[in-house]
Amino acid sequence: MAAYKQRLGRGLAALIGDDADEDTVMDEARGFRRLPIELLHPNPHNPRRRFEAGDLDELVQSIRAQGVLQPLIVRPRSDGQSYEIVAGERRWRAAQRVPLHEVPALVRDFTDGEALEIALIENVQRADLNAIEEAQGYAQLIEHFGYTQQQLASSISKSRSHIANSLRLLSLPDEVKVHLETGALTAGHARTLVASAAPAEFAQEIIRLGLSVREAERLTQDVQHKQRRPRRPPRPNADTRDLERRLGEALGLKIEIVDRGDAGGRLTIHYRTLEQLDEVSRRLAEG
Repeated sequence: MAAYKQRLGRGLAALIGDDADEDTVMDEARGFRRLPIELLHPNPHNPRRRFEAGDLDELVQSIRAQGVLQPLIVRPRSDGQSYEIVAGERRWRAAQRVPLHEVPALVRDFTDGEALEIALIENVQRADLNAIEEAQGYAQLIEHFGYTQQQLASSISKSRSHIANSLRLLSLPDEVKVHLETGALTAGHARTLVASAAPAEFAQEIIRLGLSVREAERLTQDVQHKQRRPRRPPRPNADTRDLERRLGEALGLKIEIVDRGDAGGRLTIHYRTLEQLDEVSRRLAEG
């Protein structure tokens, strides 16, 4: 697995022979062919879930003018007649809209784990995934295929902190994840929400006000600062102040009363010496 991860770390070029030796190039060439569109099927575990119409329209125009320049990477299905797309589903979808009857493909035997790794690497390198799809792909590789964050970072040429920050996005509420998937929020916006007490409410406010990432950071920081600031007790009214004065005179000590109405209140007796405490205790015990 370690050697295979190093191969993946060189990118998709390593998979189609662009940086391989002569023998490897010949092996890859024997796997290259043109396959009918109808024999190709999407990978159900592809980390990419959303295919934006606008992006596909641009790719359709490019394929119509120049054809499919980069082959799809596929693996045989169990029926022995059709193929599962490992990398290149967007090209396959666009080719159908041209329409083309066949596309260039590189046929390789990959395990389920290898197919997921390659699909994730292709999409991340092309920046085709939204932030949630990317984080879910990282989580799958870590949970199911034993990657550490550092190994994963090395394989896809990202920093370990990028992997860690992406994974934190999965802790956000589902409604915030939807905003990320639709593009209403960026990953930068979402990172400001991870540690907040009310991420869904902050997300709505960020979208409503059209805040930049820096402005979103200030918003969450300002609210959290206000929440941490200790609340001052309500100022006593005239009756409460009069009661404080009379009790203070009777005991010879400072008295504070905080009245919260139906919620009750607090009576505080301040003393300076143990003798004063003993005297107060004695008088309260005597009733």
